[in-house]
Amino acid sequence: MSSPDLASVGDHFIVGLRPTTSLDPADRALLRDLRPAGIILYKSNFCHDLPYEAWLANHAKLVSDVREVTGRGRLFIAIDHEGGRVCRTPAPITRYTYARAWGEDAGAVGAAMGAELASLGINLSFAPVLDIDSNPKNPVIGARSFDTTVEGVVAKALTFAKAMEGQGVRACGKHFPGHGDTQVDSHLELPVIDATVDELRRRELQPFAAAIGAGIGMIMTSHILFRAIDPDWPATLSRKITHGLLREEMGFEGVIVSDDVSMRAVSRLFDNPDMAVNFMAAGNDMLMICAHWGDTERARPLAERVIEARRSGALSGADLDRSKARVDRMLATTSQNSVTRLSEDVLRAHAKAGALFSDATVEVI
Repeated sequence: MSSPDLASVGDHFIVGLRPTTSLDPADRALLRDLRPAGIILYKSNFCHDLPYEAWLANHAKLVSDVREVTGRGRLFIAIDHEGGRVCRTPAPITRYTYARAWGEDAGAVGAAMGAELASLGINLSFAPVLDIDSNPKNPVIGARSFDTTVEGVVAKALTFAKAMEGQGVRACGKHFPGHGDTQVDSHLELPVIDATVDELRRRELQPFAAAIGAGIGMIMTSHILFRAIDPDWPATLSRKITHGLLREEMGFEGVIVSDDVSMRAVSRLFDNPDMAVNFMAAGNDMLMICAHWGDTERARPLAERVIEARRSGALSGADLDRSKARVDRMLATTSQNSVTRLSEDVLRAHAKAGALFSDATVEVI
């Protein structure tokens, strides 16, 4: 399939880069052909063994190459940056501890994180976590959550998000409709939640409702099966959850992005390119495919299948146009940040904004 064909659905994709600090030839070809609306960076895309000035120059070249190859005037340069283990960047970028420990410092941390990420040319962080830490057996959320209560999550997460966005980095609330009550890590297998819809409305959905009310522009769906809502499909692929609950009932008009579909909870499903059609038909906007858990080359057959489905009428052209418009609207109001060096004084001030992460033995991705 020719490049212009793939590029016609590029707005619906965020892709990761291979584990290298320069643009890999295969990534270059994919970015040229698909022209995705965004990329996501991981630890392996930064030089961790170089001084600040050196790794920053290397990073600036990588970001510049990505922008040049995609040929897009506006692009999401994204990252997962929550604190604790969920950190990709080298020193001297501040390494904050988990969100649970920020307390009244959530706004200060958000502002400092935003300024530092913006200095890396990043303009979208997949944060804040809006999940409530309601299950002590949860192996993947825990202290990543701002609190164990609805009120605590709403107050702290929204304060953080507003402060980060004030520095030119867009927020994305996750993991809809709530990952806090699981006992399984969706990176490894598919979690199942048996809570009733009313229980979800009283607890898990409240932080998302508050974020929507505050104007958040992007929400990430989870790879979780909510049997009371849809016994057949995880939230990522469920029209009942994405369109029915998030769009119609909760009134969200922004961009809906998937968690990485290479995660093992759903990866096998997305070996079938038809899942891209199911994904778009469910009311989603952007499919995220990262290299850490899988192969970003799967973006090609997934994109091809969306194009074929539009041509055949299996996907509504009007619905796809509305989805593209949502992505375009968000991009139009997202800062296109330049890579710049921060002073030692600024970084020292940021280090005082919140508790720092001290467990150097934990590997980040």
